[in-house]
Amino acid sequence: MITGAGGMMGSHLAEVLRGEGTQVLPTFFQPTINMGTVDPAISFTPLDVCDREAVRDFIRQHRPSEIYHLAAQSLPTVSWTDPWRTARTNIEGTINIFEAIKEIRAEDAGYDPMTVVACSSAEYGASLTPDRVPVTEDAPLLPLHPYGVSKVGQDLLAFQYFYNHELRCVRARIFNCTGPRKRNDVVSDFGRAIVKAMKEGAPVRHGNLETQRAIIDVRDMVRALIALARRGTAGDAYNICAEKAFRISEVLEMYFEAAGQRFPAEVDPALLRPSDEPIIFGDIAKIKRDTGWAPTIDIRQTIADVLAFEKDQYERHTA
Repeated sequence: MITGAGGMMGSHLAEVLRGEGTQVLPTFFQPTINMGTVDPAISFTPLDVCDREAVRDFIRQHRPSEIYHLAAQSLPTVSWTDPWRTARTNIEGTINIFEAIKEIRAEDAGYDPMTVVACSSAEYGASLTPDRVPVTEDAPLLPLHPYGVSKVGQDLLAFQYFYNHELRCVRARIFNCTGPRKRNDVVSDFGRAIVKAMKEGAPVRHGNLETQRAIIDVRDMVRALIALARRGTAGDAYNICAEKAFRISEVLEMYFEAAGQRFPAEVDPALLRPSDEPIIFGDIAKIKRDTGWAPTIDIRQTIADVLAFEKDQYERHTA
């Protein structure tokens, strides 16, 4: 079962699981991607994780052995303007997943799924200082925006259900992840901006170029989530991150290289946040040790693939 399969990560996960022959149950509520770009052989089921009874009924009917809980209000920028929806979706939605499992286990003691909860590097917040990175899983959780706070709630709820009710779960602390289909992150924003610059002569608009981010490809991320479901230690938290951090200015330079030319660039005040972690970079020694997983895709390959995807989308919508 995948909640939030109408997002970039969940849709790629559904395709990979189906490709390996696994019966996959992707659910979505308000897609953040163009669903037409997903393998048409995959059948999606509408499901609002905030609907307690619907979540319980779905899990009771299908009894999934692996649950990937990715559904979330996942944008820090939106969390500043709508902290209510952010907290409700991320925290209440997680409670509904675990309460459903707990209720079904009361009827069927043999039901014991592994739940991978998509947590976030945003939980570390003020702990992400240059002298403390790459940050390890035992760093203080000091989020700097409502989204980060909601993810701390999700993370600690998962631990509490494991500790109090012995529900198997792992807390996947996901760092910056991107790839084709992504929206509203720096890599996909740059991809679309570069295409507009190429096709329309528009300047490349950007936010803070001085922050540093370790950006992982979605294909590596999906492999990590599956590895945690099958080889992770129940109750534990795991960072999933790329192995090198880059300044956002460097990411923009990589796009110019991929495009084969430079374009005018200018600051967009709308892309500047009230607070921004100077560096986001996580230590992944633990997931490597416990599962054998490691990232394999270079960021330049990711950028090339995102640029190709955005070119294709532009041409399709302007044809």
